[in-house]
Amino acid sequence: MHEMSLCESVLKCLQESAKAQNFKQVKTVWLEIGALSGVEIEAMRFSFEVVVKDSLADGAKLEIIELPGQAWCMKCSETVTIEQRFDACPNCGSYQLQVTGGDEMKIKELEVE
Repeated sequence: MHEMSLCESVLKCLQESAKAQNFKQVKTVWLEIGALSGVEIEAMRFSFEVVVKDSLADGAKLEIIELPGQAWCMKCSETVTIEQRFDACPNCGSYQLQVTGGDEMKIKELEVE
């Protein structure tokens, strides 16, 4: 369950941002999570609640923006949407795909006081 360590990293970012930007409480966190990132969304929600307890983000709402997996197909020269790594191209069936998006996780936005 690496989601717990991911949430600890998110909390560390929040604490550093609070220090740099002088805010005291986080009300909402928007996270972008790609379909190919290997992050379990429900585990992330559970871990977030546990990790932020008694911190500046205690009680904060977690909004998750799910991004689709994308890849460049070398055979048909198009960007395609894929469900998981090593999928075939949905257009031509080729496995010559290079992942170009959907493997990231980042803090998109914060609502703070």
